Amino acid sequence: MAAVTAAAEPGAKRARSEYTHNREAFLDVYNTLRDELLNDKLLEGQPNDARNWLREMLDYNVPGGKLNRGMAVYDVLASIKGAENLSRADIFKANVLGWCIEWLQAFFLVADDIMDGSITRRGQPCWYKVDKVDMIACNDYILLECCIYRLLKFHFRDSPSYGRLLDLFLETTYQTTHGQLLDLTTAPPGQIDLSRYTMDTYLRIITYKTAYYTFYLPVAAGLVLAGETRQEAFDLAQQICVEMGQYFQIQDDYLDCFGDPAVIGKVGTDIEDAKCCWLVCTALQQANEQQQEVIKANYGQKDPDAVNKVKGVYRQLDLPGKFEAYEAESYAKLISTIEEQGLLPKQAFTSLLKKIYKRQK
Repeated sequence: MAAVTAAAEPGAKRARSEYTHNREAFLDVYNTLRDELLNDKLLEGQPNDARNWLREMLDYNVPGGKLNRGMAVYDVLASIKGAENLSRADIFKANVLGWCIEWLQAFFLVADDIMDGSITRRGQPCWYKVDKVDMIACNDYILLECCIYRLLKFHFRDSPSYGRLLDLFLETTYQTTHGQLLDLTTAPPGQIDLSRYTMDTYLRIITYKTAYYTFYLPVAAGLVLAGETRQEAFDLAQQICVEMGQYFQIQDDYLDCFGDPAVIGKVGTDIEDAKCCWLVCTALQQANEQQQEVIKANYGQKDPDAVNKVKGVYRQLDLPGKFEAYEAESYAKLISTIEEQGLLPKQAFTSLLKKIYKRQK
């Protein structure tokens, strides 16, 4: 595979003036990496039908999201080394790692949609809902994960950071799947036991299912690429990123219920789906006996009247106001932690925080 890597990877020439880090530039790297996988010598002689399936599956599932996770790796690297000091090879490797994170996201989403019985994803049918796909999607999500380790091998096997990057992706996958397990067993499909919906359980779910791969993984990947080896730097990054990830998911829960569907691009269904989310956990903590009965009688019901009754309790408890207070407090705490630490450039974290603070979708 050395020939594929050498052909795809830019030289070490300094090229900051030629590079603007935007969605289009990042997507160009996706095309390169997808073609490397399609031309993998390990699969030489693969029938065209299988090769075409892989191309279509990758294009359908990998590049269609916001790409914030993947694009953040470059931002972290640039904040540490200085954008003006990055070579073309530095930029390319940062974007390779970014796309490995997007491949990981695609793997999680294809699997998650099957487990949840979801219908649409990113404005199109879930991959398993495409007529010709069905349960072939189970093999496809395994393929999506495997692609991560082919790409890491293509581009990092001769790097001193290779072992650490492998460990980082494997550990993050392990953490995320345990978060998914806790989510599925706390709220099994078709079963509603609100006694399980505690704030401690909820925070553990979102830390493991969301925070590690959405925030810590891009930052840690950027740190590794920058040559950071101090364990205290990684510990600090994990602390900040976990808090940021919790804030992000609580925001997501709030927007699912009270966001504008025209803005967020979907109609929220956390109440109908009986999700263990911040709103219901907070409500169960603070509701009086009558309000708790309303929640128990209506949570997880598909009937619009039942959904409105739950939302009515949320409004009685002023959960929109409590969310605004939480958001302000969480943001202030994050800013304080970022400003007071001296281990890492503040921009490594503020660039991420800026993208999510007071977001509407």
